[in-house]
Amino acid sequence: MLFAFIIGFVSQSEPNEAYIHFVGVHPQYRKQGLARKLYTTFMDTVRRKGCQLVRCITSPVNKTSILFHTRMGFEIEPGDDTIAGLPVHRDYDGVGVDRVLFVKRLH
Repeated sequence: MLFAFIIGFVSQSEPNEAYIHFVGVHPQYRKQGLARKLYTTFMDTVRRKGCQLVRCITSPVNKTSILFHTRMGFEIEPGDDTIAGLPVHRDYDGVGVDRVLFVKRLH
């Protein structure tokens, strides 16, 4: 049984940047640190490959994801609008599909 996964990659156009496309944790295994471990392992791996930044996005209504990313040290990038006090990029994933963009600088 698959408990958790992460899909991410090093950017082909910006080789010093990596992107986490999506992450999933089985509902029965949440709150056990699996997502944190996956993120940490991914960031350690791309850092060794020369990446200095990791980027990811989420929906502005996904408060759990926003809290997780900020607790992991991601910063919310400025947007072109705000929703409920959050900077968002309007129509980022298509018309009416706004997103919150995150960046984390690797040391």
